Amino acid sequence: MGKVIAVANQKGGVGKSTTVVNLAAYLGSRGKKVLCIDIDAQGNATTGFGIKKKGLKVSAYDILIGKAKIEDAIIVTEFENVSIVPATSDIAGAEIEMAQMEDRFRRLKMQVLSVKEQYDFILIDCPPALGLLTLNGLTACDEVLIPMLAEYYALEGLTQLLNTLKHVRSNFNPSLQICGILFTMYDNRLNVSRQVVDEVTKYFPDQIFNTKIPRNVRLSEAPSYGKPVMYYDRGSKGALFYELLGKEILGEELDNDTKWRVRLAMT
Repeated sequence: MGKVIAVANQKGGVGKSTTVVNLAAYLGSRGKKVLCIDIDAQGNATTGFGIKKKGLKVSAYDILIGKAKIEDAIIVTEFENVSIVPATSDIAGAEIEMAQMEDRFRRLKMQVLSVKEQYDFILIDCPPALGLLTLNGLTACDEVLIPMLAEYYALEGLTQLLNTLKHVRSNFNPSLQICGILFTMYDNRLNVSRQVVDEVTKYFPDQIFNTKIPRNVRLSEAPSYGKPVMYYDRGSKGALFYELLGKEILGEELDNDTKWRVRLAMT
């Protein structure tokens, strides 16, 4: 049975969709069957895989309000072993409609359970808010991956998110675990970046990924071409560091070639 990972942080612009798209692409390239579920009204994960939102007949909105089954919404992307349940701006209205429904916090979980055995990984791209959509993502998942910036304001957001996770564990998903905290757009040259990492490490010593995703032009460009960065520029720093994250999640050791590429990228 597959592992379900929600990628969540109520702060916007921290790289949630970038992480979903590029982690999924790497896992797929390693032979893992991956399903991404986009529940963010911005639909960045959807466009990140080159899916045109205009004309979509079934989306995450339909499965959440019960108009369709998840199987009807799944699109097989052109990228190896990766499929997606797309999102359109319609999903913003789902939060209002779901508020009056029974099991409103478990709508996504009920759908995910019907396909969980068909995938090795299911990645849920949550919106930048701690509303009903994100709560559905956290209730449906086994683990939550938290992307965050190495900035002081991000520490406040992390505290708020952790309080939400406690609430979800108490009421909806007692087995919910933290997959890890992922620093994104990281710049090791900045004192504030290192200080924030040290502060978070102090409280969560075993829950921070060794991989820290640096700022990278190619990583920023790739979505406009509808491609994960490894398919846009395989030799880029962005592609390398999402490969490192994928290896870390899979528990793979770095081979000598990868170690050499990391040393080269860090110079």
